[in-house]
Amino acid sequence: MDKKPSHFKKVKATPKEGNRTPASTSWGHVAPWYDQSVESPDSYQQGLILPNLLRLMDIKKDERLLDIACGQGMFSREFAHSGATVSGTDISSELIDIAEDKSRNLNANFYVAPANDQRMILDADFDKAACVLALQDIDDLSGTLKEAHRALKPGGLFYAVINHPAFRIPKRSAWGIDDAKRIQFRREDEYMSEARIRLDVHPGSKIKDAETTYFHRPLQVFFKALEKAGFVVVRLEEWVSPKKSEGPKAEMENKARREFPLFLAFVARKG
Repeated sequence: MDKKPSHFKKVKATPKEGNRTPASTSWGHVAPWYDQSVESPDSYQQGLILPNLLRLMDIKKDERLLDIACGQGMFSREFAHSGATVSGTDISSELIDIAEDKSRNLNANFYVAPANDQRMILDADFDKAACVLALQDIDDLSGTLKEAHRALKPGGLFYAVINHPAFRIPKRSAWGIDDAKRIQFRREDEYMSEARIRLDVHPGSKIKDAETTYFHRPLQVFFKALEKAGFVVVRLEEWVSPKKSEGPKAEMENKARREFPLFLAFVARKG
């Protein structure tokens, strides 16, 4: 789109000094691979998160929607297809370039900005805001939630989806099998301790420096931060994998999938 919507301040989006989101949390250095991964019909984004998120959000025509840490814009495009006027922000210029290229004919605009400093956005100007699979990649959780709160109209809704922090902790949780009981279980080495975890985003890849940082936080940290930012949580859902196994261990593997959710989704209202 040629003209930026009026609900944006005409100022450059630059991080506040001393409050910069670490570049290591950006996925820009693996943007092409990330784009291909997210767009795959076999991805959790496409097969599980998107349909459930659209159900939760119940987007109405002409609602203003802010997509925080929008990445390559896959969710932003679907929000626009649902009738919303969408503004997406991300710290990665590489991902924003992809988002713009794929959204040329949609009512969507994209801006390079960290989640905790979206100064181009006017106060109280969005009906809804979303942050999908990104809060675990953001160092400044408190600042990000405050920005989401600031951007929303009174009573506006904030939607977030995260890797379930009780069951999916990189390098600190794993699947195990008890053959005697014929069950697959989930082992958790830590939970209450917050952790900054370096991840290889594409194991086995020849992509250089294909690492990012994952921030594990127990549930209480998220909900205390939401309350402090001025939100009231109004809904919570846990989403399990839709995939099915075959073979001799299918029964135990499928039961484990049903019992241990992959993702946590919550909706919070601006107080």
